[in-house]
Amino acid sequence: MKAALGHLGRGSVCAICAALLWFFLASEVGAHPLSQGSLHLIVRADSLTMDVRVTQEEVAVTNSATTPGGDLPGPWAAQSLSQYEQHAAYLASHLHVLADGVALPGGVGSVNPPDDPSAGTSFATYQLVYPLPANTKPHGLELRTDVLSDGQFAPGASWETSYVVSVTCEKGSPVEGFLLTRTHPVTCSCDGASGGQTRRGQIFKDYVVHGIHHILTGYDHLLFVGALVLGAASLWDLVKVVSVFTLAHTITLTLAALNLIHLPERVVEPLISASIVFVAIQNVFWPERSRGGWRLAAAFFFGLFHGLGFAGGLLDAMREMQTTTVLLAILSFSIGVETGHQMVVLPLFFGLRLSRQVRADEAARHRMWLATQRFGSAAISLAGLFYLFVALRPTLAAISP
Repeated sequence: MKAALGHLGRGSVCAICAALLWFFLASEVGAHPLSQGSLHLIVRADSLTMDVRVTQEEVAVTNSATTPGGDLPGPWAAQSLSQYEQHAAYLASHLHVLADGVALPGGVGSVNPPDDPSAGTSFATYQLVYPLPANTKPHGLELRTDVLSDGQFAPGASWETSYVVSVTCEKGSPVEGFLLTRTHPVTCSCDGASGGQTRRGQIFKDYVVHGIHHILTGYDHLLFVGALVLGAASLWDLVKVVSVFTLAHTITLTLAALNLIHLPERVVEPLISASIVFVAIQNVFWPERSRGGWRLAAAFFFGLFHGLGFAGGLLDAMREMQTTTVLLAILSFSIGVETGHQMVVLPLFFGLRLSRQVRADEAARHRMWLATQRFGSAAISLAGLFYLFVALRPTLAAISP
């Protein structure tokens, strides 16, 4: 270790660690979307109504994040009726509907708490009402959201929400597959016969972009694949470990899409954070196991949980969509996830490989690789420990007296 330090140089080591920490933790690196609920917008002659379906987690976190001095509760904790009413009112003022460019005031029509609040996957449903001006029939509609834009998950990690949207114009059929996020508004029209068409090309584009965004703003996946890259001594090592990881998360994402497997987020998220720590520490203390069967086994095992993390609440939000639309959205999302992985893995691997070429002899390049692997992985493990604590925080809050 000292020999590696001597050849690499203290300044270079600090630069590598700082660069890796900046890459993974800077500014917009965020968590998984907190919740992926569903919205059904119904256009009537005198008003627009929006049926909203959200998880108990979103209700609990939104109320705590928007209450001064509020502590984060267990996200699966049951809420009182007044808390659901508080959340519905919050959504009415943060889910914006524009008719022909004019913002409509929103109000709460009804609040329905989950039938079984003790079940962590149960949903609350609200009806929000947006009255239309008299004798006005909108031609163009736009939905925007700034839900939880005023809350922060952790330093450098903002809450995110996204909603699967369907729109029904009066006497028409629902149009499915819209995706509403903070940076991606939904626009649609009630003119003509387009109300009954599912825009498959747009669905493909939206969900590919969503998958890429999910990776590039997901600290946990970035840290994990970063640790995998640091452990790869050759391109063949990288191909094998990324292929195994892809196979594993594809299996669980597919099983989740078919509703054959489900684990609550309070289990999945800590395991994903633990995977970061495990792989990074393996790089530091047992570098010989950062390649070969041990690393492939670790990548496959933890990849199974990353697949469930990719699914998140997206599949629950799609529960009422047609099967063909769901399959298209999941396929598109998976393509986006893999594209996002390659956008991180390839530049990082070849950048590190190029940096080692500054050494003339093979022995010096090997020492530099070991030092880069160990110090970079140490930085990743510290970040993973921090986010493991963040992931466990709701559980610790729930069990604390």
